[in-house]
Amino acid sequence: MSIEIGIDPILFRIGSFAVGWHGIMVALAVIVGIGLSLWFARGAGIKREVIYSISPWAIVGGIIGARLIHVIDYLDFYTQPGHGMEIFEFWAGLSIFGAILGGTLAVFIYIRVRHLPLGRLADAIAAALLLAQAVGRIGCIINGDAYGTETTWPWGFAYTHPNAAATTQIYPYVGHPSPVYEIIWDLLIFAVLWRLRGRLKSDGSLFQLYLSLYSFGRFFIEFTRAVPAPQYQINVGVLHEAHFIALLVMAICIPLLIYRMRRAKAVPIAEHVVEDEG
Repeated sequence: MSIEIGIDPILFRIGSFAVGWHGIMVALAVIVGIGLSLWFARGAGIKREVIYSISPWAIVGGIIGARLIHVIDYLDFYTQPGHGMEIFEFWAGLSIFGAILGGTLAVFIYIRVRHLPLGRLADAIAAALLLAQAVGRIGCIINGDAYGTETTWPWGFAYTHPNAAATTQIYPYVGHPSPVYEIIWDLLIFAVLWRLRGRLKSDGSLFQLYLSLYSFGRFFIEFTRAVPAPQYQINVGVLHEAHFIALLVMAICIPLLIYRMRRAKAVPIAEHVVEDEG
């Protein structure tokens, strides 16, 4: 028993140029991310001009980061003769982890240069990024490029269209719906962030919580991904690049988040002591 997906990942073609569902959903994810960022930022007292100004940086940084991590994953392929120029085919393969980190880095640099409120701005757009990620993963479901390890569970996905990336496996291969797991996890994190809006006093804490929770879930979801071991350049047992990136993000964000929260609690106490002494 399984859920069969027979959708053609290619929506339409114009000559040799193909427009796929994955690209459509990525574009929609960008629109959702910017639109919701405008809404959330307004509630945080941030002008819409700020969101408009950082959006191009986030998009370009996200694309470069997404492609860079993908190329590193498939480095053996891209270093083969005749495949070097394919590195610059930014529409061919993207990593969502790379998109998050690349976009974050680009925005961080831009905000520092412009002297904008980094922490408050990051907190305002964190929830929007999660929903944008969830929308983008719908494209992965249709495309079949993030299919899971083989399973007998009733909600396993079986891709039947010959253009689906998952049909590189012998049909009727049934795999875990890894993108669905990630969408569910994104929505759960969104609910947590929505609940904690305005409750974390230190600016930037909500964004660090977003990165920490996403990385935590992605670490375990990655075990359900059906990825041949030789694809990755770094393998330690069952762990590969995505696992190590998740661990690195958590190693940076979680201690920083704890430090910020403790510091935020200590500041009111210190101010109260000063007032009493006065």
